[in-house]
Amino acid sequence: MINLIPGKKGTGKTKVLVDSIVKAAEKATGNVVCIERGMKLTYDIPHSVRLVDAEDYGITSYDNFYGFVAGLLAGNHDIQEVFVDGILKIGGRDYEALGAMIEKLAVLAKDINLVFTVSADPEELPAKVRAFIK
Repeated sequence: MINLIPGKKGTGKTKVLVDSIVKAAEKATGNVVCIERGMKLTYDIPHSVRLVDAEDYGITSYDNFYGFVAGLLAGNHDIQEVFVDGILKIGGRDYEALGAMIEKLAVLAKDINLVFTVSADPEELPAKVRAFIK
């Protein structure tokens, strides 16, 4: 299942994401992963959560991101939840490419909870991206 947390800068998206990560870590029987750019959440999330810096792996596009997540899931069947802070910082502001990547991930990770923060006004996003806003 994919869930997007949209909103303009300063609207509290990361706070909501961190709260969700803490809750997931408390109840998880498997692994929880958080992907971001710049390792800003190091001291905000539980130590048990695997924190990944997208820059360390050269993730600069939505195709790179999809391949990275596919590799994570293929290599670790115990991953239950993946949280991504600032997907537009990782893949860019091409909303159509974002939508295509999310649709591919929805097929790949149907048994995994994926949560993304998207720094954009929901009205700016195409319908295929807005469909994942819960």
